Amino acid sequence: MDEKPATPRPAATVIVLRRGGSHNRRGLEALMLRRGTEARFMPGVWVFPGGAVDPPDREAAASTDSDFDADELAHRICGARELGEEAAVPLAADALLPWSRWITPAIVPIRFDTRFYVALAPSHCRPRPDLGEVDEARWITPGLALAEHGRDELELSFPTIKHLEELAGFPDADAVIAAARSRQVEAITPQVKGDRDNFEVLLPGDPGYE
Repeated sequence: MDEKPATPRPAATVIVLRRGGSHNRRGLEALMLRRGTEARFMPGVWVFPGGAVDPPDREAAASTDSDFDADELAHRICGARELGEEAAVPLAADALLPWSRWITPAIVPIRFDTRFYVALAPSHCRPRPDLGEVDEARWITPGLALAEHGRDELELSFPTIKHLEELAGFPDADAVIAAARSRQVEAITPQVKGDRDNFEVLLPGDPGYE
């Protein structure tokens, strides 16, 4: 506890949405990927596509004429790149809309400062996992993902659960996109209370957070 917290690494995650499958035209489905069992970070966990911002992302942002500042553009470029590499889904960086920003708690040794974006999937999108970093891809409704997690059939991280819970409150993908266009994003840093065997994760506004 006396050690200095690790510096969070900048990262970007993309929540790709579509307007429901053949059985659910009025709802929404999100693209989720299962990390490979041999992955160094969160093996076997279902996630939204994304990863750390790399130097080439910043180089590309610095050389691109854009209305976004270089740091924001680098995150968008990173999100679009990771989406293409992990799931073979092509999206332009300017198609991503800011949704949230989560910073890993200071107590965790590997930390990320992750900007989450939402975007509509391209028409006739057929994600393909890279079979390296991720080994499976699926479209799933937020409600079903949460239900499968509750039955221990789908392993999810805390931020992913919270994003799915929020998405479950929207009637369709278009409503999410509309909300994103006027959304004010503030960084969230959860707090972890307790010890390794008995702990809880608190968010701003929860009793005991401060």
